[in-house]
Amino acid sequence: MEATGSVGEAPGGRRVLVVGGGIAGLGAAQRLCGHSAFPHLRVLEATARAGGRIRSERSFGGVVEVGAHWIHGPSRGNPVFQLAAEYGLLGEKELSEENQLVDTGGHVGLPSVSYASSGARVSLQLVAEMATLFYGLIDQTREFLHAAETPVPSVGEYLKKEIGQHVTGWTEDEETRKLKLAVLNSFFNLECCVSGTHSMDLVALAPFGEYTVLPGLDCTFSKGYQGLTNCMVASLPEDTVVFEKPVKTIHWNGSFQEAAFPGETFPVSVECEDGDRFPVHHVIVTVPLGFLKERLDTFFDPPLPAEKAEAIRKIGFGTNNKIFLEFEEPFWEPDCQLIQLVWDDTSPLEDAAPALQDAWFRKLIGFVVLPAFASVHVLCGFIAGLESEFMETLSDEEVLLCLTQVLRRVTGNPRLPAPKSVLRSRWHSAPYTRGSYSYVAVGSTGGDLDLLAQPLPADGAGAQG
Repeated sequence: MEATGSVGEAPGGRRVLVVGGGIAGLGAAQRLCGHSAFPHLRVLEATARAGGRIRSERSFGGVVEVGAHWIHGPSRGNPVFQLAAEYGLLGEKELSEENQLVDTGGHVGLPSVSYASSGARVSLQLVAEMATLFYGLIDQTREFLHAAETPVPSVGEYLKKEIGQHVTGWTEDEETRKLKLAVLNSFFNLECCVSGTHSMDLVALAPFGEYTVLPGLDCTFSKGYQGLTNCMVASLPEDTVVFEKPVKTIHWNGSFQEAAFPGETFPVSVECEDGDRFPVHHVIVTVPLGFLKERLDTFFDPPLPAEKAEAIRKIGFGTNNKIFLEFEEPFWEPDCQLIQLVWDDTSPLEDAAPALQDAWFRKLIGFVVLPAFASVHVLCGFIAGLESEFMETLSDEEVLLCLTQVLRRVTGNPRLPAPKSVLRSRWHSAPYTRGSYSYVAVGSTGGDLDLLAQPLPADGAGAQG
């Protein structure tokens, strides 16, 4: 079978295929394009655009980040920051030495205002007190990295155990104690967004400290994060990236022949959904873990070795979505940056699990205030886990109505004007993403991530995941 859009126009040289046109695939292609040993290279991207979960859209009169939002830890040790600086995508402030030296500890800043579901504002002093407690405990969880054993399997269990001990020492009245727990519960929800998980009970305690937080004050791209991946695509030779070319099966560790390349045999044949086949010497697989989990039984032929398949099953992969709300006039103060939502009757020490349709919005951590686009004012809400996935099943009208009711309730203003429009991500529904990002789940280790990066077969030829 002739490979349409063949990987190389002339015989000779190693033919390499990258599956997936997100930042990992583009980064691999950039590196290989500069290597004379790999003259024939293609990147197969399933969708009509490159960038993967980096997705900037022009909406509300400006650019909004439907996917990746910030460069976390923008300093010299961060390759994303280095690339962005190289392409001239960052401003003077973001590039300043002062900005690069700020150490946030990986913790999200405190809210500008905190609304309780009762319609009252929560004291920011109380919020700060609970933040100090919560993030102090988060820092403690990282200390188990090299411990021989851990007291409990998960980060969530450890946090709850420690919080339970702190609660016994609280001397305030019952109402204040409940409010403190409700604020702590909102920090749990926030940490679920950071980790891309439904619950911190799913995140393994022992390897939690393997995640290294680089210094630098988180920064954004004034013209959109996708400008970075657009520059990466533009740096590649023309037609390197083939769009709308989803891969069906990677046939590897074989001996494949193609009429277009007489006399040559290839260890890998990449079969696409449209029937095209690409014969190559090497394939680099950079598809999202959620996609791999769903297609594990059919995506590789022969199947992956048992230890690799098991690693894919064990590593966690969750959903974190955004909900953008557009307002004609802001109801928040001019200097407001982050609005926190606190549900009075919640506690991290209680395992209440109301039906998703009745309470999905309670997982919403609040809203980041985006820079105003001329006369347009936009809030960006974050929500993770099963509630986030359920939100994807609702219509825009249902989401808009629900969040209008939520905002009227927490602000205590039943006449608060409804948002004009809503825009949201749906990363779980996206067929080639199936979620947002990975975490080391209970039962897995950081070694499972390293195992996935090891080439196949063991001698280094053929496929690489």
